[in-house]
Amino acid sequence: MEQPKKGLLERLAEGVVVGDGSFILTMEKRGYATAGAWTPEACVLHPEAVSQLHREFIRNGSDVLQTFTFYSSDEQLQHVASAVYDNVPAEQNNNINMKTLTAAEVNAAAIDIAQGVAQEGGALVAGSVSPLSEISFHKGKEHSQNEFRKQMSMFKEKGVDFLLGEFFKKVEEAEWAIETMVEMGIPVACTMRLPPSGDHTGVSVQDCAVRMAKAGASLVGVNCLYDPSICLKSMALMKEGLEKAGLQTYLMVQPFGYHSQDPGTEAHPMGYEALPQFPYAMEPRALTRIDVHRFAREAYELGVRYIGGCCGFEPHHIKAIAEELAEERGRHPPSAGALGSWKSLALCEVKTYAEKANWEYWDNLTPTAGRSIEAFSDLAPASLID
Repeated sequence: MEQPKKGLLERLAEGVVVGDGSFILTMEKRGYATAGAWTPEACVLHPEAVSQLHREFIRNGSDVLQTFTFYSSDEQLQHVASAVYDNVPAEQNNNINMKTLTAAEVNAAAIDIAQGVAQEGGALVAGSVSPLSEISFHKGKEHSQNEFRKQMSMFKEKGVDFLLGEFFKKVEEAEWAIETMVEMGIPVACTMRLPPSGDHTGVSVQDCAVRMAKAGASLVGVNCLYDPSICLKSMALMKEGLEKAGLQTYLMVQPFGYHSQDPGTEAHPMGYEALPQFPYAMEPRALTRIDVHRFAREAYELGVRYIGGCCGFEPHHIKAIAEELAEERGRHPPSAGALGSWKSLALCEVKTYAEKANWEYWDNLTPTAGRSIEAFSDLAPASLID
């Protein structure tokens, strides 16, 4: 008899959970999404492409598949329909009329895709809940929570394993979302785009963590906008705040997959928004998988037990997390085989490959981009801020 799938909280109690990575940036690079629009209509227009990316994350070690539903709202879909799709032949879009496509249809397809692929690897499916527009937020709590319920309706109908609210810039909105998500009676996780200086209204990182936990989230953390070094600084502050408040809440982190920056003042753009290279010239800033190994280890040692990535984290980055924590998890990701990535290089007859079949070689390597290797507890050097 097949054993029931372990839930999120059960897995966290036993050890570390590896999240998945980037969807919208990766789908744009692969030709299935549009920069600027950042909407997930590919779930309906190109479901095979979405399935393949989910499958690659599972193969590289993901324990969780997030539904590709970020920024899925009727308001946003209609905003881009004419501008993006009017001149695209219908047969290239699965014969779908974008002007009549609804968020409910996109979300239903996204859940079906994620649940189908999750069964291949025993992964959990997280329903991804997005922040609202500034217009909706300023209409107040009741209006905002009704909008969150609209996002959640399909998750409730199809039965996801847990809910994940992410990318909130104001803790007040995160609280409203959490209060709404807990109505479903399943585990709730919530992350914010937080630099160490606090949220967009000046609330400290410590207080953000406490407020999210008290609103009902079993798992709190930070995601996107900032690179691992900055996100881990924020995570340390979150941990501090929760411990001081006496709250036993799991921590999670899913950073941006490129070296970014934290200008530290509200007067300047923040994170990737401050980068002149975003989004079309980011490749020189990309994290190497060696960077991600170090990030995963430092996150784990800090006490973070849900470790994944956000925009820019490709499947091979998730593989780096899973391999770094293979001993703690008791297994390598399927893509690494029994040997793991380092030792597998010894299989090659070329001597220069075999000499690299150990972590020490890679740990002492200076990337060819010229970046110096620094501890992730330090901010990126000024030379990265162009």
